[in-house]
Amino acid sequence: MLKVPKILALIPARGGSKGIPRKNIKLILGKPLIAYTIEAANKSKYIDKLVVSTEDEEIANVTMKLGVQVIKRPAEFASDSSPMNPVMQHAVEWLEKTENYKPDLLLLLHVTSPLREAKHIDEALEKYFQGDYDSMMSTIFLPVHRYEIDENDYLVPTQPRRNRQQRTPTIIEDGAIYISEINLIKQGKIVGDKLGYYKIEQAAAVDINEPIDFVIAEQLIISKGTENNKKNLSKI
Repeated sequence: MLKVPKILALIPARGGSKGIPRKNIKLILGKPLIAYTIEAANKSKYIDKLVVSTEDEEIANVTMKLGVQVIKRPAEFASDSSPMNPVMQHAVEWLEKTENYKPDLLLLLHVTSPLREAKHIDEALEKYFQGDYDSMMSTIFLPVHRYEIDENDYLVPTQPRRNRQQRTPTIIEDGAIYISEINLIKQGKIVGDKLGYYKIEQAAAVDINEPIDFVIAEQLIISKGTENNKKNLSKI
C-alpha cells in the first residue's frame, strides 16, 4: 500500500490579468473559471489541504463562497512580472507560521486549466509516489516537425523530416499540474534535478491565456458533458 505524504494544493489567482481582464473569475458555462480547478482538487483522493493565493478581494470572496481557504498574497508577488516561486514560498511559510501546518509536498494547480480533472491529479500523484522524484510536471507529447530560424530568417529543421508515427515527439510543459517537495519550495524552486513527467491528454491540457482559449474550453467542456451523459444513459 502506498504511503501518502501530506499534500498541500495551491491555486494561484491574482486579479491583474491583462490578456483577459478578471480571467480567474470570468464565467465559463455559468461558473467562475476558478471553480473548475477547485472542483477537481476537492475530488482528489490525496490532497490534504487546499488554498487559494490572491491579492484580489473579489477573487477572495468568490473563493470563500466556494468553501476554500484564502491566503492573502502580498502585492509585490501579484504583478505581471512576478514569478511563481515566491508565491508558493509565501503560502508554505504563511501556513507554517500561522497554522503550524507542515506539508510534505506542494501541488500547484493553475486556474487556467479547467479541463484538468481529479483523475489527472491523482494519476500524476500516484506516478510521483511510485518513482524516485523530487518534482513532477504534467506534459503533452506532440509529434510535430521542429524548426529554428537561421541568420537569414529561413526556417531550418532541427531533425530530419519523417512521417508522423516516426517523429521524435516534442515534450511540452502544459501548466496543469506541478508537484514539488516542500524543501524545494523553501529554496525558491518549483522543480528539482529529479524531475518526472505526467503525460496528460491534449484536451485536458487546454491552457486559457487568450480569448479564443475560452471558446475552445467551453466547447470541450460541453463535449465532455455530452459524452458523460451518453455513458450514463447506456447504464440505464
